[in-house]
Amino acid sequence: QVQVVESGGGLVQPGGSLRLSCTASGSIFSIDAMGWYRQAPGKQRELVAVLYSGAQTNYADSVKGRFTVSTRSNAKNTVYLQMNNLKPEDTAVYYCNVKIRDSSYWPRDYWGQGTQVTVSS
Repeated sequence: QVQVVESGGGLVQPGGSLRLSCTASGSIFSIDAMGWYRQAPGKQRELVAVLYSGAQTNYADSVKGRFTVSTRSNAKNTVYLQMNNLKPEDTAVYYCNVKIRDSSYWPRDYWGQGTQVTVSS
């Protein structure tokens, strides 16, 4: 079993910053990708940013230049989302997604419980 735990959401004023963290633990043979999705009320869940095992990244157009997804060389099971210059339209529940390979090398997908980000004055 794999656990995915997020932290770092909260309330921030427009123009402010927040950093989200996500750590995956458990029966993980390798990680293909770790990333962030978000879902605003009445909208579908959408990709925000993803970091692949080869260090490639992919961002939604709406967050390019403002958000950065990263990990640490000594903590590959943890991914961060640095969010700068936040806008009210960034308000959503943010979910961490982890794509792993288990001990049989089968691909598996896991989600965190979600963390609320609210951008408001």
